[in-house]
Amino acid sequence: MAIFERSRFPRFSIGESLLPACSDVLREAGLFDLVEAQGYQVKTGAVFVRGEERCEFDFAQQFGDGATWTWQVPRAEFDAVLADGVRERGVPIFFEHTVTEVEVGDSPRLTVQAEDGTRDAVSARFIVDASGTGRILPRLLELEEPSDQPVRQAMFTHVRGDRRPQGPNSGRIVIVIHRQDVWIWIIPFSDGRTSLGVVAPPEWFESFPADPTARLRAAIHADPATHQRLADTEFLFEPRSTIGYSTSAKQLFGEGYCLVGNAGEFLDPVFSSGVTLALVCASRASDAIIRQLAGETVDWQADYSDYMARGVDTFRTFVNAWYDGSFHEVCFARPSNEKLKAMICAALAGYVWNLENPFVREHKRKLNQLLRVIRATGR
Repeated sequence: MAIFERSRFPRFSIGESLLPACSDVLREAGLFDLVEAQGYQVKTGAVFVRGEERCEFDFAQQFGDGATWTWQVPRAEFDAVLADGVRERGVPIFFEHTVTEVEVGDSPRLTVQAEDGTRDAVSARFIVDASGTGRILPRLLELEEPSDQPVRQAMFTHVRGDRRPQGPNSGRIVIVIHRQDVWIWIIPFSDGRTSLGVVAPPEWFESFPADPTARLRAAIHADPATHQRLADTEFLFEPRSTIGYSTSAKQLFGEGYCLVGNAGEFLDPVFSSGVTLALVCASRASDAIIRQLAGETVDWQADYSDYMARGVDTFRTFVNAWYDGSFHEVCFARPSNEKLKAMICAALAGYVWNLENPFVREHKRKLNQLLRVIRATGR
């Protein structure tokens, strides 16, 4: 086994707020204790804010027996820690090596180019594309497919000077609803830094200054909640931007290869699903590959592609409900139904394959049913 990575770690990445379901995969991989030792910010839930309204989801109050906490992590450091942990377990990682060509089928092969320009042909028994937004195999094998999500833009940076609220939940991720299709994330880290980002239709940003720093400052000052908390923050680097980040693929596997995580599909950052889906994807793929290389017959469609699609589709329902405003209605309905809220909380914790949860088993129908009740009662 070997890993080829285009960058050198640590390297910046977003996707900094994990979900409790990540813990299950990290334990399975023998990496949980390593991550826990880093002292990252513990995440016990999430807070949604709209004007003066607040809705909190506490992972300790979720349906089922899933993990009740996780972490918020600076991804540059987090990814480097995982990479070091994998190397310590005997898996070589070749940093600054770019895959330029690929052959799949009975005898998969890669052409890999090092930073100095030298190229090597690498034979493999199986190829796993975990390249994230690099999407190596979708590009080289023409597997890319348009996402069903509208084009959105995210601007983000890290800051210091965040006026964090007091109390035991002061470190929770906060999602501020500026308007139905514009939201702001605030993700505190344990070292005093805070990740800050704004997601909106690209045209929304055009009313603000062109300079990235001035644009992001103006965007956060546009909402009273973020203005009050972030008015005096210091930007630690010039804000970055990504447009049209949602991706999809025609298929997640083929003869001699599979796609994992964002290389296959990415929906949206609003519910922090990306890392969880990637880790579960990797776990399912690893199991299938091990069995296949041992001579077993593997049903990749049922055991991998269909399984992952169930989880992605559950998150898709919640993402779509977020942007059409119906999830906001659920969040801020009063009084809230704590039993149903616990079921939704479990899905938001990443347990989107637990078919004992009605909001997973029938996610779209149950969410619509709840909305009808809320609207009929005027709560």
